[in-house]
Amino acid sequence: TDSELSARAGYAGGKSTGKDPSRPGESLVCYHNFQRIADYGKLGHGEVVSVSLPPSALPAFGREFAKLFDAKGDRPDKLDIGLEYRSILGLPGGADSPHFSALADTLPGMTLKPGAGNDPDTLGKRTIWVYDTAAFPFHQAEVYHQMHDGFFPGEDYPRAYNDLALAYYRAGKLAPSGCPDIV
Repeated sequence: TDSELSARAGYAGGKSTGKDPSRPGESLVCYHNFQRIADYGKLGHGEVVSVSLPPSALPAFGREFAKLFDAKGDRPDKLDIGLEYRSILGLPGGADSPHFSALADTLPGMTLKPGAGNDPDTLGKRTIWVYDTAAFPFHQAEVYHQMHDGFFPGEDYPRAYNDLALAYYRAGKLAPSGCPDIV
Protein backbone atom coordinates (compact mmCIF):
# COMPACT_ATOMS: atom_id res chain seq x y z
CA THR A 1 0.00 0.00 0.00
CA ASP A 2 1.05 3.62 -0.29
CA SER A 3 1.45 3.81 3.49
CA GLU A 4 4.22 1.19 3.45
CA LEU A 5 7.70 1.91 2.20
CA SER A 6 9.17 -1.37 0.98
CA ALA A 7 11.97 -0.20 -1.31
CA ARG A 8 14.53 2.59 -1.36
CA ALA A 9 16.93 3.73 -4.07
CA GLY A 10 20.55 3.98 -3.06
CA TYR A 11 24.13 2.89 -3.50
CA ALA A 12 26.16 -0.16 -2.45
CA GLY A 13 29.17 -2.24 -3.38
CA GLY A 14 31.92 0.31 -2.85
CA LYS A 15 34.94 0.02 -0.60
CA SER A 16 34.80 3.56 0.76
CA THR A 17 32.51 6.41 1.70
CA GLY A 18 32.85 10.15 1.93
CA LYS A 19 32.74 12.27 5.06
CA ASP A 20 29.78 14.40 6.07
CA PRO A 21 31.10 17.75 7.36
CA SER A 22 27.72 18.56 8.93
CA ARG A 23 27.52 15.23 10.81
CA PRO A 24 30.93 14.24 12.19
CA GLY A 25 31.44 10.49 12.19
CA GLU A 26 28.73 9.91 9.57
CA SER A 27 29.65 8.63 6.15
CA LEU A 28 28.21 9.76 2.84
CA VAL A 29 27.60 8.25 -0.56
CA CYS A 30 25.98 10.71 -2.98
CA TYR A 31 24.88 10.97 -6.59
CA HIS A 32 27.10 12.97 -8.95
CA ASN A 33 26.91 16.61 -7.81
CA PHE A 34 28.49 19.97 -8.60
CA GLN A 35 30.03 20.16 -5.13
CA ARG A 36 31.87 16.87 -5.83
CA ILE A 37 30.81 15.52 -2.45
CA ALA A 38 31.14 11.74 -1.93
CA ASP A 39 30.42 10.81 -5.57
CA TYR A 40 29.17 7.23 -5.56
CA GLY A 41 30.96 6.28 -8.77
CA LYS A 42 34.31 7.61 -7.62
CA LEU A 43 33.80 5.70 -4.34
CA GLY A 44 33.14 2.44 -6.23
CA HIS A 45 29.43 2.09 -5.51
CA GLY A 46 26.69 0.99 -7.88
CA GLU A 47 23.07 2.12 -8.12
CA VAL A 48 20.83 -0.27 -6.18
CA VAL A 49 17.37 -0.67 -4.74
CA SER A 50 17.08 -1.99 -1.20
CA VAL A 51 14.13 -4.28 -0.56
CA SER A 52 13.31 -6.24 2.56
CA LEU A 53 11.75 -9.61 1.84
CA PRO A 54 10.88 -12.69 3.85
CA PRO A 55 12.96 -15.70 2.71
CA SER A 56 9.82 -17.32 1.29
CA ALA A 57 9.54 -14.47 -1.24
CA LEU A 58 13.09 -14.79 -2.60
CA PRO A 59 12.27 -17.18 -5.48
CA ALA A 60 9.50 -14.86 -6.72
CA PHE A 61 11.85 -11.89 -6.32
CA GLY A 62 14.54 -13.73 -8.31
CA ARG A 63 12.12 -14.43 -11.16
CA GLU A 64 11.14 -10.74 -11.29
CA PHE A 65 14.78 -9.66 -11.08
CA ALA A 66 15.58 -11.97 -14.02
CA LYS A 67 13.04 -10.08 -16.15
CA LEU A 68 15.26 -6.99 -15.93
CA PHE A 69 17.83 -8.65 -18.21
CA ASP A 70 17.57 -9.13 -21.96
CA ALA A 71 18.28 -12.40 -23.82
CA LYS A 72 22.02 -11.64 -23.67
CA GLY A 73 21.92 -11.13 -19.90
CA ASP A 74 22.30 -7.37 -20.12
CA ARG A 75 20.43 -4.47 -18.56
CA PRO A 76 18.10 -2.56 -20.88
CA ASP A 77 20.06 0.72 -20.92
CA LYS A 78 23.37 -0.14 -22.53
CA LEU A 79 24.38 3.54 -22.68
CA ASP A 80 24.87 3.54 -18.90
CA ILE A 81 28.42 2.24 -18.76
CA GLY A 82 30.72 1.87 -15.78
CA LEU A 83 30.85 0.27 -12.37
CA GLU A 84 27.98 2.48 -11.21
CA TYR A 85 25.63 0.41 -13.38
CA ARG A 86 26.90 -3.11 -12.70
CA SER A 87 24.37 -5.78 -11.78
CA ILE A 88 24.30 -6.23 -8.01
CA LEU A 89 22.53 -8.41 -5.45
CA GLY A 90 23.05 -7.93 -1.72
CA LEU A 91 22.41 -10.76 0.73
CA PRO A 92 23.26 -11.21 4.39
CA GLY A 93 26.39 -13.35 4.09
CA GLY A 94 26.78 -12.63 0.36
CA ALA A 95 27.64 -15.74 -1.68
CA ASP A 96 27.75 -17.72 1.61
CA SER A 97 24.11 -16.86 2.36
CA PRO A 98 21.77 -19.82 2.77
CA HIS A 99 19.56 -18.02 0.21
CA PHE A 100 22.25 -17.74 -2.46
CA SER A 101 21.46 -20.98 -4.30
CA ALA A 102 17.69 -20.33 -4.28
CA LEU A 103 18.31 -17.00 -6.04
CA ALA A 104 20.91 -18.45 -8.42
CA ASP A 105 18.35 -21.05 -9.52
CA THR A 106 15.99 -18.25 -10.63
CA LEU A 107 18.66 -16.63 -12.81
CA PRO A 108 19.53 -19.25 -15.45
CA GLY A 109 22.32 -18.25 -17.80
CA MET A 110 23.69 -15.70 -15.35
CA THR A 111 26.84 -16.16 -13.28
CA LEU A 112 26.60 -14.96 -9.69
CA LYS A 113 30.04 -14.02 -8.36
CA PRO A 114 31.09 -12.89 -4.90
CA GLY A 115 31.64 -9.15 -4.94
CA ALA A 116 34.87 -7.76 -3.49
CA GLY A 117 33.89 -4.10 -3.71
CA ASN A 118 34.51 -1.60 -6.51
CA ASP A 119 33.90 -4.43 -8.98
CA PRO A 120 33.76 -3.65 -12.72
CA ASP A 121 30.73 -3.23 -14.92
CA THR A 122 28.87 -6.40 -15.87
CA LEU A 123 27.67 -5.25 -19.29
CA GLY A 124 28.21 -8.06 -21.80
CA LYS A 125 29.36 -10.48 -19.09
CA ARG A 126 26.15 -12.29 -17.95
CA THR A 127 27.39 -11.63 -14.41
CA ILE A 128 25.78 -10.42 -11.20
CA TRP A 129 27.99 -9.40 -8.29
CA VAL A 130 26.69 -10.71 -4.96
CA TYR A 131 27.65 -8.66 -1.90
CA ASP A 132 27.50 -9.38 1.79
CA THR A 133 25.20 -6.66 3.10
CA ALA A 134 27.20 -6.40 6.35
CA ALA A 135 30.50 -5.78 4.53
CA PHE A 136 28.96 -3.63 1.78
CA PRO A 137 25.94 -1.90 3.33
CA PHE A 138 23.20 -0.02 1.55
CA HIS A 139 23.43 3.79 1.55
CA GLN A 140 20.10 5.50 0.92
CA ALA A 141 20.12 7.87 -2.04
CA GLU A 142 18.94 11.44 -1.92
CA VAL A 143 15.21 12.09 -1.52
CA TYR A 144 14.99 13.39 -5.10
CA HIS A 145 16.20 9.98 -6.30
CA GLN A 146 13.32 8.14 -4.68
CA MET A 147 10.22 7.33 -6.75
CA HIS A 148 11.25 9.24 -9.85
CA ASP A 149 10.41 8.48 -13.46
CA GLY A 150 12.62 6.29 -15.60
CA PHE A 151 14.41 7.55 -18.67
CA PHE A 152 13.01 5.22 -21.32
CA PRO A 153 9.75 5.89 -23.18
CA GLY A 154 6.85 4.61 -21.12
CA GLU A 155 8.67 5.04 -17.81
CA ASP A 156 6.64 8.07 -16.78
CA TYR A 157 4.94 7.06 -13.56
CA PRO A 158 1.81 8.66 -12.10
CA ARG A 159 2.31 11.92 -10.24
CA ALA A 160 0.89 10.26 -7.11
CA TYR A 161 3.82 7.82 -7.20
CA ASN A 162 6.39 10.61 -7.68
CA ASP A 163 4.86 12.54 -4.77
CA LEU A 164 5.44 9.64 -2.38
CA ALA A 165 9.12 10.53 -1.94
CA LEU A 166 8.43 13.87 -0.29
CA ALA A 167 5.50 12.43 1.65
CA TYR A 168 7.71 9.64 3.03
CA TYR A 169 10.41 12.18 3.88
CA ARG A 170 7.92 14.38 5.77
CA ALA A 171 6.62 11.30 7.61
CA GLY A 172 10.17 10.36 8.65
CA LYS A 173 10.24 7.19 6.52
CA LEU A 174 13.04 8.57 4.34
CA ALA A 175 15.99 10.13 6.11
CA PRO A 176 17.96 13.07 4.82
CA SER A 177 21.06 11.64 3.16
CA GLY A 178 23.43 14.49 4.02
CA CYS A 179 24.10 14.86 0.29
CA PRO A 180 23.11 17.79 -1.93
CA ASP A 181 19.34 17.29 -2.25
CA ILE A 182 15.96 19.00 -2.50
CA VAL A 183 15.34 18.81 1.25
